Amino acid sequence: MTRWHTTEMPAMREEAVYGDRVVRCFVERPPSLHALLERAVARYPEQDAVVHNGQRWSYRQLDAEVAHIAGGLAAHGVQAGERVVLFMGNRPEFMAVLFAVQRLGAIAVPIGEREQRPGLAYMLQQCGACAIVFDEALAERIPSHDEVPGVRLRLVVGHAPGALPLADLRGEAKDAAPVREEDTALILYTSGTTGRPKGAMLTHLNVAHSVRHYELCMGLRPGDRSALAVPASHVTGLIAIIAAMVHIGGAVVMLSEFKAPAFLQLLEDERVTHTLMVPAMYQLCLLQPAFDRARLASWRIGGYGGAPMPVSAIDAMAERLPGLTLINAYGATETTSPTTMMPAGLTRAHADSVGIALPCADVRVVDDEGRDLPPGESGELWIGGPMVVPGYWDNPEATAANFTAGYWHSGDLGSVDAEGFVRLFDRKKDMLNRGGFKIYSVEVEHCLVALPGVVEAAIVGRPCPVLGERVHAFLYAPDLARDDEAVRAHCRARLTDYKVPETITWSDTPLPRNAGGKLLKRMLREQLS
Repeated sequence: MTRWHTTEMPAMREEAVYGDRVVRCFVERPPSLHALLERAVARYPEQDAVVHNGQRWSYRQLDAEVAHIAGGLAAHGVQAGERVVLFMGNRPEFMAVLFAVQRLGAIAVPIGEREQRPGLAYMLQQCGACAIVFDEALAERIPSHDEVPGVRLRLVVGHAPGALPLADLRGEAKDAAPVREEDTALILYTSGTTGRPKGAMLTHLNVAHSVRHYELCMGLRPGDRSALAVPASHVTGLIAIIAAMVHIGGAVVMLSEFKAPAFLQLLEDERVTHTLMVPAMYQLCLLQPAFDRARLASWRIGGYGGAPMPVSAIDAMAERLPGLTLINAYGATETTSPTTMMPAGLTRAHADSVGIALPCADVRVVDDEGRDLPPGESGELWIGGPMVVPGYWDNPEATAANFTAGYWHSGDLGSVDAEGFVRLFDRKKDMLNRGGFKIYSVEVEHCLVALPGVVEAAIVGRPCPVLGERVHAFLYAPDLARDDEAVRAHCRARLTDYKVPETITWSDTPLPRNAGGKLLKRMLREQLS
């Protein structure tokens, strides 16, 4: 079985956490999220901490901002354990507020800037937020005092009526408040594709193990520079990039939004060494005429997840950037980002896999009754380990329904082979049933993105009164002739006949995704209906 013991790993031991879980933990680990910053400031005070649109803060400067904001929050009555919502885009102030909240021992609640007013009001109420910090461009979406009476402090980056400018928030610096490892550091709301979103409680223990997993299994090192091209408010941006970079004393190079030409220029100008994005973003880079002219020798690690990477794209990246190592990773909000990762050098040989379980992670494959299945058989993935959250904020019913003996029910259908490689086939709710034949949409999507010119593909079931569902494809292929029959011929040569898309929708724009880069198939189904 392939295991991380082939890589030198620090000492681990079994520990009891959250009362009733026994998990494998790193013996040496950061004690808290704020401790990451304290160590980086002590070791690398003049190194870049965050870069954005020409603005550059060293770790010493970031720490000074954090101290001022924390003092100001405390002066306005924010106390340990209280919740502070961050409704902001990718900008240095996001990091300053994040760590200021941690300095007080309070709980940061990042919410994606695409959230609308009703959803934002629900989350503010559900977590019992005492304060919100928001961008001035989002001011119209901020609920009124009557809607969220518990929010007693409103801070704006810029200017907005009824809000105190963050730049004016200053107070006496205070020492970091003591916290326990099992205290909640962050609340991240799930995408809420069915029902109300749930607030996953990410603890300091969770974060500590995730940053160590990224450090050890991606080979991160001091001085690395990571491009933050995904939202800072999502678990990938927050943990895989911001927390991981601060942990190693690296730089977070922020983009307000992803545009491939500007992204490539930024990689060159800032000598970026690390990225973690969805495959479509890599493919859009490959389509740029400037790709081969860009000086990208510093780009060492290219992490990806959220969707399959076409073998053609893997090969193209290897040919054009031989110094870049592509690494597939799989995780979720409830697993504080990573659960599996592909060991360096194995991506091409195992292109259909999301890697192997990380050193402290445990991945089980179970049937509908929760019984373990043999290697290679398909079932639901249950995930355990010290990076798995203890549950959902103020929602014991959802916690009980989604966790069993410390294992989180992922809702993903997959398998683990005898060597330990994990494969994902589908979401349980996304698997198609065509006249009794089960179809994993991911298999068909793999096939479609292998067609040159296809940037994104999604398979959903088209309702059928006879067969129940028929296979329908959504394609984003801006440079490909819209020939349905050519697409079907490509699929017929590679798939069983009943899996071939019978109908196709060609999209003029990229397919809808949530903040984490996962396809919003609910929206695609709504288009069909």
